[in-house]
This record gives sequence, structure tokens and C-alpha cells, in this order.
Amino acid sequence: MGKMKKKDGKKSDKLSVEAAEDVSSKLSSVSVTPSEEHESPSLKPADDEPVVVEEPPAPVPTSEVYEEPLLAQLIVEKYEGNLVNALYEGEGVAYYKDGNIYQGMFSEGFMHGKGVYTWTDGLKYEGEFFMNFPMGHGVYTWPDGSRYEGQVYKAIRHESGVHTSSDQQVSYAGEWHMGKRHGRGAIYYNAEGTSWYEGEWIHNRKEGWGAQRFPSGNIYEGQWLNNKFHGEGRMRWISANEEYTGQWVRGVQNGLGTHTWFLKRVAGSQYSLRNEYVGNFVNGARHGQGQYYYANGAMYDGQWKNNKKHGMGKFIFKNGRIYIGEFVEDQIAEYPNFKYDRVNTPDLSGIRTHSPVCGERSSLISGIPSLSGSYIELDIASLLNTYPEEEQYEEKKQVEYGVLRNLTMLRKTYKLYSSLGNENCFDNAFLMTKLQFWRFLKDCMFHHYGLTLCDMDRLLADPSDPEEVHSPYVTMLLRTFLTNLIYLAYHISHADSPDKTPSLVDCFSKIMAQNLSPHAGSIKGYLFSDAQRTEHVMSYVDKCWDIYKTHCKKKTSSPYEPTMTMRHFIWMMRDLGVLSHELSISKIVDILAEDDPRVRDGNEINLELELTFLEFLESLIGCAITYVTDERLQEERDAQTVSDGSARSDLTNHPPGLPTPRISDYWAEEKELIITLKANGKPSPRFPFHTPKKSPKTIPAQKRLLQIDVFFQKVFFPAYEKAEELKAEIPRNRARQAEEARTQRIREEEEARLKALKAEEEAKRMEQMELEKAAAMTEVVQVVEDQTNDSGQRPPIAKEEAPIPPSTASTKASPATGRKKKK
Repeated sequence: MGKMKKKDGKKSDKLSVEAAEDVSSKLSSVSVTPSEEHESPSLKPADDEPVVVEEPPAPVPTSEVYEEPLLAQLIVEKYEGNLVNALYEGEGVAYYKDGNIYQGMFSEGFMHGKGVYTWTDGLKYEGEFFMNFPMGHGVYTWPDGSRYEGQVYKAIRHESGVHTSSDQQVSYAGEWHMGKRHGRGAIYYNAEGTSWYEGEWIHNRKEGWGAQRFPSGNIYEGQWLNNKFHGEGRMRWISANEEYTGQWVRGVQNGLGTHTWFLKRVAGSQYSLRNEYVGNFVNGARHGQGQYYYANGAMYDGQWKNNKKHGMGKFIFKNGRIYIGEFVEDQIAEYPNFKYDRVNTPDLSGIRTHSPVCGERSSLISGIPSLSGSYIELDIASLLNTYPEEEQYEEKKQVEYGVLRNLTMLRKTYKLYSSLGNENCFDNAFLMTKLQFWRFLKDCMFHHYGLTLCDMDRLLADPSDPEEVHSPYVTMLLRTFLTNLIYLAYHISHADSPDKTPSLVDCFSKIMAQNLSPHAGSIKGYLFSDAQRTEHVMSYVDKCWDIYKTHCKKKTSSPYEPTMTMRHFIWMMRDLGVLSHELSISKIVDILAEDDPRVRDGNEINLELELTFLEFLESLIGCAITYVTDERLQEERDAQTVSDGSARSDLTNHPPGLPTPRISDYWAEEKELIITLKANGKPSPRFPFHTPKKSPKTIPAQKRLLQIDVFFQKVFFPAYEKAEELKAEIPRNRARQAEEARTQRIREEEEARLKALKAEEEAKRMEQMELEKAAAMTEVVQVVEDQTNDSGQRPPIAKEEAPIPPSTASTKASPATGRKKKK
């Protein structure tokens, strides 16, 4: 028989000490996460300078406080039950020598089946046994009241289960591996459920991807390493209205990132929004190259040192003026040479500015009083320069009035489109991105005037920065939005009437009447027309943007930015092997033509039109809906069921005869455990649903989301990654081929050298043979002459012309020599 015993001093799993990680108590074998200590006093940044939240020092991890019960020898002092062949069989009770008691099923002398094992100190296990081992589903109850219910392997918590502390404050529900939290799981640090961690674990440490919420409401979502923020992640300080998204190193901001200070907008104020820094961080401080966007519209782009502007940089003031020069300790190093606008300007008459360059949009600023009494500043200098100087003031004044008359509608339009995909934003206002601006232009049919969205980008872009011409992440304030509308209105009207220069206010009024008034707010397309789909697809935007940039071709004309045409898009889908019977080239053309009337003109098809990233992304969504049919969805479900059945094989070593739970059964099993806990009067662990509440999804909507997931995760992204791997192999193959060619060339050169040496040796050998022949001939002649001198007469020679070889001469000389011996 076997025996169960526990190591001394390790009688219970003291999970009760696992209090919230941002308070004084600490989790067993888990360090305090440096997060709540992030919550320094909430300092509101000044109008022109933000304040950075201080980072706390990293805490020290604690050690393990318990161990699992282990098995050893058992000696039965007393047994009550049935015997078969002198072995315990069926239901019975065994009393062991050390005082432990087992009551339950036996088989062939072993504890096997359901039973209850009670230690002398009060620890109890109730559940399944396998050949004397607690194995399968069971419940551990410690004397202090802590409890574990779930899967057990050889008396150790293994696979999925729920552990609750004695005071019911701390609970963990998730995966285990050999007694440690390992895999995916959620831990709660208080009974109210306001402090929790949900994510991946490795041997009781938070490692991988996870989200943690603290009692204050602050949330971190991202990568972990050894219980610290490490890698890509987002930290949201709810109470301070701050957020950081970017790279972390051991719990501190390091690398590229974005830190945002959200400002609650005052009703009627044009200022939006937030202060935001985008750039490099070193040990939690702004350091290196970075951009700072102020809530009032100003912007700094340049060098930083220890949270201060230091080095060369460019500062754009809220009135549009630009200073480029050196900064020292957050101050401009030299007296700026620029001029303020006429709105709220102090007496700075002595300050001069450079003369404006012809066509430069930042040289003349106009101010439009808004409904709240503040000003919306338009930057239309280059347009005014196209009019005679005496007409410029009147043109500016009239277009300002035109904008003011429609300001209420324009504000609503800006707010609507800037909120697309951002319904869960911290503040109560939004900053429009280029992605949303493109959708606005298409909804209002600006692309029906012979201009593509890429053409409009070039009209509105800063030519000094061609890389940002078509970036979907570029943002624009309300005043920039209004300025862009005036520019587009002028170019559209000028294209219709090239012989005359129409008035700016007429151009603006025309697009208001024909485009904005009837169409603004009627959101079309695959991306933003459905809020659930938008939220779902936004997780794929960054990856798709990388793919888009990879397949763009550099334009041959100014500003030489990389773009993609519809033909390139079709080639990309063909090269990636995505085309199929369901998604043919004609189907892709239909998707491209759905939102652009210029793709088809009768029987002719124009595939040279350029695609912005919005059109690229929406085309992919359309391809996803077309490619993933109902049959493909069913195949994916079947494949998932099969894969779930064999998952986690690396973590489990089940003995024969015990079933292996599937991943798909994991959450269902936990729900059953929670129901059981509730039935027993125990509070159940709360799973963190930190995403905002959504309206119930209809079956068609759910199907669309599944189609998008299957297409991106199973088809498009894997095809792209495989193509990139093959592309990366090309230079390696070329290098390998070059090395093989070089080796072959060296081999051939060596063979040629050896051949030449061999030929040279052969020539020397032949020359030596000729010399030997000549020497032999000389010897023969000498012998003949000697014989002639001895006999007084010359012996007959058959052929005087033919020289006698040395061998022949030797043969013929032998008889003569013999004859002489006989004499």
C-alpha cells in the first residue's frame, strides 16, 4: 500500500496572504506589480508643458509559502470493508498508522475511484483516485478554510481549477501545472472584484500577455516578464486621466511609446482633447527624438533630454507660426523671429517675421470667432495669393463668414467622424485621424470629381514630409479640418471652371450644398458602417498597415511617396495565393468598384487608380466576407474541435484510463466550479470583463466577425508571413549561390593549375626521354667505331639512315661479345 504525507510546516496552501498586488501584502511567489505605485499625485499639465507621472522602484518578489501534499508509503492499521482474494475491493474505510483516514472505493487493494482522504491535521481531499493517487477531479479543503476545486494529478493541482483563500478575498481560476499557476488564468485580490489579473502565467509568475486592474481602477494590458511590465503594453491611469502605450523594460517606460494626458473638454470649447507625447523614453523620461502635441493645437518636434526640450527642434505655435532652432532646458535658445496673429496678441510690435514664400500655407492666418467667443484659425494664405492683393482681404472675410454660417453642422460632422472606432475614449472629445477623414471624403463623394483620395492627400499634405502623406495615423484639429475643406472646395471648383478664378466662399458654399449637407453622416464602407465590426477590425489595423507599406511602390513624380494601385492590390492577392474559386479576380474588381465609380466605365476597367490605406483595408474586409464561405467556417470549427482535443499535451501526463479535458471545455468546467461554489455558499471568482458592454450580436453580425477572423488569421496573415520568409530567403539563396560559384571557380582554377603542372611534367619527361635516346645513340656509334678500329674493317649496317635504339644495340652486341669469348 502507499502512504500520503505532507512536508513539515506546509499544511495548507496559504492563498489568503495573496492580497492585492498594489497594497502591502504580497502574492505567494509573485512580486508586487509596479503599477499602483505609478499613481503619483495627479498633476494637471500646464497649457504648454505636460507633467510625467513618476515611476516607483521595482518591488522584491516573495518566496513560495506552501507545497503540495506528496505520496509515500502507507501502513494500514485497520480496514473496514470488503475483501476479494485478500485484497481490498469495493467501498471501505482504511485507518493508517500515522492517523490519516481514507473512506471510499478500492480496487485490487488500491484506492481507486471516488473517495475522501483526511489528514490528521484536518486537511481533506475529496474526489477521484487512481491507483492510490488523488487524480482526476477533486476538492482540497485546508483547515484554515482555503479551498481548491479542479483537476489533480498525483495529488498535485494540474490543468484547470479554482483556488480560494480562507478569507474569501483572493481566488484564482485557471490553468495549473504541477502545483503552480501555469497557462491562462485569472486571479482576484479582493472580494469586490475590483482588483484582478487575467492572462498568462509561467510557474506562478506573470509572463506573456495579460491585463491587470488595481483597486483604484487603473489598468495595464500588455506583455509581462517575471511579474513586471516588459515588452509592448498599455497602462491607463483612470484617476489621473493618463495613458501610456508603447514599450516597457522591467516595469519602466523604455523605447518608443505614446503618453497621453487626457483633458475633459469644456462645453463649447474648440480645444480638444489632450496633451500627447510620441517618441522615445529612457527610464520613464522623455529622452531622444519625440513629438509633443498640445491640447491648444501647438506642437513641438525635436530633441528631448530628461523630460525637457533640449537640442534642435521645431515648435508650431497655436496660431500657426513656426520656430525652428535650438532649445536649452525647455526654453528657446534665441529670441524668436516670428509674428503673432491679430487674435489675443500682446504688444509685440517689435518682433518681425520672415517674408512669406509664395504658395506657403502658413504665412497668413485668419480668425473666425466661434459660438463660444474663441477663435478658429484658418490657414488659407496660399489660396489668397492666387487672388489680386486688393481682393485678398474681402475673400478672406467672406469665406470666414461662410464657414461661420455652417459652423454648427461642421462641428457635428467633425465630432461624428472623429469618434468612429473611438467610442470608448477617455475624454469627451476626439481627434480626427486621416483614416476617419478619408471615410468622410468618400461618404460626401469628394472622389466623384476626378480626384482620388491620394490626389487629395497630395493637395493637402506638407511636401517636406512625403512619408506622412498617406499615413492613417496623422491627426487633424477642427481648424485643420475646416482649412482642408476650403482647399478641396477651391481645387474642385477650379477644375470645373479652369478659365476663371471662382470666389472662395462660392467654392465652399457649393461643396456644402452638394456634398456635406446631403451626405455627411451617412457612413458607408466595410470598416466604419458597423460599430462592432469596427472595434473588431481595429485590432488588425497595425499589421495591415505594415503589409500595405511593404507592397507600395514609390511614385515616379513629386512628392515621390510610395502608393498602391488597384492593379498592385490584385497582384498582391495573386502572389500571396489568396485567390480562389470564391475570390476570383473579377470578384476583387467588384469589391474595388463598389465604392468608386471610376473603376468601371461601361465595359472598360481602370485598375490604375491609387488606393489609400482605408480603401486597402476595406477591400480586404470585402475579400474576407467573400472568401470565407459557410463551408469554410464549418471546416474551421471542426479543425478547432480536433485541435482542442490534443491541446496542452506538453503540460499533462495522464495515466491510461483517464480522459484528457479539451481547451474548449475549460471555461465550461470553470463555470460549473463557480456554480458549485455558489451552491456551497462560497463566493465565486469573478472573471474580468474590462471591455465596455456591447449590444447583443445578431447571428449575421457574428458570422461577419468570424469570417474576418478566419480570413486574417488563417489565410491572409499566414500567406504574407510565408511570402516574407521566402523573400528573406532570396538574399540568402543568392549569397549561397555566389559562394557556390566562387567555390566552383576556385575548384576550376585549381584543376587548371594541376592540369598545367601535369602537362609541364609530361613535357619534361618527354624531353628527358629524348635526351636519353640521344645519349644511347651516341653510345652505339661509339661501339661501332671501336669495333671498326679493332678489326680494321667496318661491319655491314643494314640501314645507315635509321638509328638503332639502345635496346636493339644491346641485343646485337651480345653475339659479338659471345663470339669473342669463344675464341
